[in-house]
Amino acid sequence: MDRPIGMFDSGFGGLTVARALIDLLPAEDVVYIGDTGRYPYGNKPLDEVRDHATEIATSLVSDYGAKAVVVACNTAASAGLDKLRADLPVPVIDVIEPGARSLITTTVSGRVGVIGTVGTISSGSYVHAVEAAAAAAGRDDIVLTSAACPGFVEFVERGQTSGDEVMVLAERLLAPIVAADLDALLFGCTHYPYLARVVTDVVGTGVTLVSSADETAFAAADLLRELGLLRSSADRVGRRTFLSSGDVEIFRELGSRLLGPELDSALPWPAR
Repeated sequence: MDRPIGMFDSGFGGLTVARALIDLLPAEDVVYIGDTGRYPYGNKPLDEVRDHATEIATSLVSDYGAKAVVVACNTAASAGLDKLRADLPVPVIDVIEPGARSLITTTVSGRVGVIGTVGTISSGSYVHAVEAAAAAAGRDDIVLTSAACPGFVEFVERGQTSGDEVMVLAERLLAPIVAADLDALLFGCTHYPYLARVVTDVVGTGVTLVSSADETAFAAADLLRELGLLRSSADRVGRRTFLSSGDVEIFRELGSRLLGPELDSALPWPAR
């Protein structure tokens, strides 16, 4: 119960989930690993991503005593979620299923979309998740359009979330989304909320943008409560530990702009 919640992502994108979880469960300790030494995951073979995910999740449990692991990376969840749930002795929460449920709840027309990395989109994980969410909601009118957006993650990781270069790329990659006349679009990558303004400029204000960050935080809270793993002292302020497998100074600098001052004390992972 008093152990931390473990989280990981290929880099900075999962900080959107971390922010949502910290705000929702301020009493909980959180350990977040950003694999910035090996990012991005989106263009890597899924077997390689699965190995990275297994290594990091195992470290969160064995080295930091995590009572649950949040896979705050769509590509990692697409590649290795089943293995992590089979191998780890703690609950594993992903960003895909909560995002898909929110997408189905949001749409009126039934025409929905998802954008993500090449790895996430090609895995078909969102196709299956949306189909399952639609069936659970009794919706038989859902039509899903998917689009891979290579390059988006790299722009976010560089802190470049606006400007002509990003806009030109977005206009090209989001053309299938615009043509599909959607009313709801899911960010199938935790980096993409940082590009929300650019995406809205391209797809139009009539499309509701859905981020899985808040829904994942709610899902984590519900599961931990159900399992009796939430902290009993709700008035405490949790400890937050942020670690990076790459350049810690860059992680601190960019991460602080994206998440807040908690990143000022980021440390290297693995510990050296």
